[in-house]
Amino acid sequence: MSDHQRIHPDPVTPATDLESQQKPTAPLVPRGSSRSDDGHPTQPPPPYHRTIPIQYSKPPKKRNCCRRFLCCTFCTIFILIMIVGILAAIVYFGFDPKLPKYSVDGMTITQFNQNADNTLSAQFNVNITARNPNTKIGISYEGGSRLTVIYMGTTLCQGSFPKFYQGHRNTTVLNIPMTGQAQDAAGLLNSLQAQIQTGIVPLVLRAKVPVRIKLGKLKLPKLKPLVRCRVNVNTLAADNVIRIRDSSCSFKFKL
Repeated sequence: MSDHQRIHPDPVTPATDLESQQKPTAPLVPRGSSRSDDGHPTQPPPPYHRTIPIQYSKPPKKRNCCRRFLCCTFCTIFILIMIVGILAAIVYFGFDPKLPKYSVDGMTITQFNQNADNTLSAQFNVNITARNPNTKIGISYEGGSRLTVIYMGTTLCQGSFPKFYQGHRNTTVLNIPMTGQAQDAAGLLNSLQAQIQTGIVPLVLRAKVPVRIKLGKLKLPKLKPLVRCRVNVNTLAADNVIRIRDSSCSFKFKL
């Protein structure tokens, strides 16, 4: 090699910054997250939890129980009404029932006087006619009856029907003794004297008579009919002839 020849070093390319030569990379994204359009990380959506609906215990079905009870009650009542209606139709068409009839036909007074303590003692004998117009029905008069004679709202005396059986199409005349004692004799006698002058003394006879109806060989349960008679007489005096001007009786059953 000649002295004149120079060795020129290779041109050195200036070193470039390694970091500037590296391609830009995306920013670090935490695991489990995503990246938005501008490259920034976004928070992941909350984890999905399955919701289970809460089931409440149903209250007892009170309405259904009430409806069932009312339905059973109405059905029972309807059946009973049907049975009673059928029995009533059988009795009506098979036995042709008629109400008994009563009348007050006579009255005698053995005592009717004022006592020293201003009470009034009375003893009556009343004739009552009882008629059974039925051809297939008998009437059995039971014990425990009560007959009352009332004047101006005051009870004068009481008695009772005898126990007896009245057959078909039968008429029975009853002579019923009655006794009693009333208060305020002076006031009653003064009112009575005023009405005797008019010739009409109003009395009310009220009877409660337990009876049992007999249909052929069948006896029905005991009934308690109420008999009420309005009687107008000419006077109220002992040992006098008592004349009944008019009388009317009503009859109704009471279970």
